[in-house]
Amino acid sequence: MDSNTTKRLALGFLSNWVSKLASTVIQLIQVPVFLHFWTVPLYGEWMIVTSIPAYLSFSNIGFGNVAGNEMTMLVAGEDRNAALRVFQSCWWLIAIVCGATILLLSGALYLFPVAHLLKLSAMSESDTKWIIFYLGVSVLLGQLEQLLQSAYRCIGRYPYGSFIKSVFSLIAFLAMIVPVAMGAGARTTALVFALANIAGTILLAIMVRRDIPWIRYGWSHARFSEIKRLTRPAFAFMGFPIGNALNLQGTLMAVGYALGPTDVVIFGTARTVSRVALQMIQMVNNTFWPEMSIAFGQKDAALTRTLHRRACQMALILAATVVLGMLTVGPWFLSHWTGGHVPPSRGLLSILLLVVVFYSLWSTSSTLLQAINQHERLAAVYTFATAITCGICYLAARRWGLYGAAASLLVSEAVMNLYVLPASLKIANDHFGDFLASMTHWPKSLNWEAMASRLRRSKPELES
Repeated sequence: MDSNTTKRLALGFLSNWVSKLASTVIQLIQVPVFLHFWTVPLYGEWMIVTSIPAYLSFSNIGFGNVAGNEMTMLVAGEDRNAALRVFQSCWWLIAIVCGATILLLSGALYLFPVAHLLKLSAMSESDTKWIIFYLGVSVLLGQLEQLLQSAYRCIGRYPYGSFIKSVFSLIAFLAMIVPVAMGAGARTTALVFALANIAGTILLAIMVRRDIPWIRYGWSHARFSEIKRLTRPAFAFMGFPIGNALNLQGTLMAVGYALGPTDVVIFGTARTVSRVALQMIQMVNNTFWPEMSIAFGQKDAALTRTLHRRACQMALILAATVVLGMLTVGPWFLSHWTGGHVPPSRGLLSILLLVVVFYSLWSTSSTLLQAINQHERLAAVYTFATAITCGICYLAARRWGLYGAAASLLVSEAVMNLYVLPASLKIANDHFGDFLASMTHWPKSLNWEAMASRLRRSKPELES
């Protein structure tokens, strides 16, 4: 792995950390600020109404992800003309789909009494419809941002694109807070937030055109054949949110049917605590994803194999570290976090943490499949595995209680590991034995002696 790749990985991990930090700051600040200036019923209805436009994010299917992978591999293979064809084709497809969705949304809001259907009382019918419209347009136009960030990704500047997105998100959030603090209502707040997000999308489009001269907006390079070629992998990406919903909400419903609402709270909160490690693992996956596309596009089998090994190694180390920490302080944190309402169970938490370790391996290994658009079967297997897990979870919960429900989650993790690892190793031209051995191997540059030597060389010499 050369110094440029290592540098991009370090910057990528840092930018992903900033992105997670920005999301955490927004979540921590938003609740107390809104509750300070608004009434509890109004904020509750705001949460209900603002959750509706989020579903519109599915409107671009998976073309943003697929286009990003394809453009990165094409640029790595020095075929910018083909990358531009993918960019313009997907740009117009997303724009047309989003435009049609806006028209459908407008018609639905005109015809249906949304506030009445949602049983809202603190918001008027008119305000409710305008809030959904403002935020819906913002979400739909924001679908183009993923494609714009893909432009930075394909030239190896994905840390910069991710950082800019985090900055824009913070600015939009701060812009939303201003009308709230000034006593404005929900409708004005939604309008300001939407305008800030739309302005961010436009500004990002200008920056991409300035920073990447060969990226041009228009339709002269757009081809229907490109859209047709990318349709199957784009639709396949939809399998992942479906599988995630089955894995999270589906198993919670199974526990609810089998044991009742009280056990749902215990199971759900314990799993939330156990999933802290998943945030760190996702940062690893997002960091290595673009580099895997670049290496595969350059037909560099050795680098592809190295990146796959290092990503899995880092994910397992982070998962094991967090798991050990949560085994130590998890029960205490769970008890204090819930104010003593949820009894801490070290046994239940231990099983859920074991699930996280199994997840970390296949999830990171599958990044290689997703990064090169060979994820169609992966998505199908994931949806199937999580679907059967829901049924097993119900049966196990009925027979063995919460421990059985938690242990049933290992079924989908085992299925995914059995499928993903052989598939990824085949692409990386790796062997299972060598892969396992690499998990305990450290690069020479990370040995203590090498790091100490670099540190000694970096010390400035004292003037005599």
